[in-house]
Amino acid sequence: MIRYALKCAEGHGFESWFQSAAAYEKLRDAGMVTCTLCGSTEVEKALMAPRVRPGRKAASAPAAEAEVPPSAGNVPSQNLPAQTAPAAPAPTSLAAPSNELEAAIAELKKQVEANSDYVGKDFVKEARDMHLGDAPARSIHGEAKPEEAKALIEEGVPVVPLPFAPTRKTN
Repeated sequence: MIRYALKCAEGHGFESWFQSAAAYEKLRDAGMVTCTLCGSTEVEKALMAPRVRPGRKAASAPAAEAEVPPSAGNVPSQNLPAQTAPAAPAPTSLAAPSNELEAAIAELKKQVEANSDYVGKDFVKEARDMHLGDAPARSIHGEAKPEEAKALIEEGVPVVPLPFAPTRKTN
């Protein structure tokens, strides 16, 4: 598996895992790699720092105690109080929203999923059938490629892109 830092044409940055570099190229060329924020399929690899592991000696050696330099009053270092590094910020849960925008999107997702039917990849067909009167009108959400959504809009079908990926249901 390989992790790439990606960037869309709008400048949004995100990361994704791929089976290989060839798999990334194949999925990108097929239009299946999309921006997590705007849905753009114009995605490129972004500059990424390599992940480097420490050598065996560095990993197995005990951490050296930080030396405290003597103060200006020529006080020996052993008489100085122990100094500690500032505490690292507590890790945050990736499941919990980290700001107001994420909280609003999470609430919108909750409302959409509670008040509409998930139709998955049949979204385009279902929306078109309801618009033409071939199926009863109801609230639905699902998945569509950007080109398919654009075609629906051009046909006058009232659809709106959602700012989140739907929760896929298997049954």
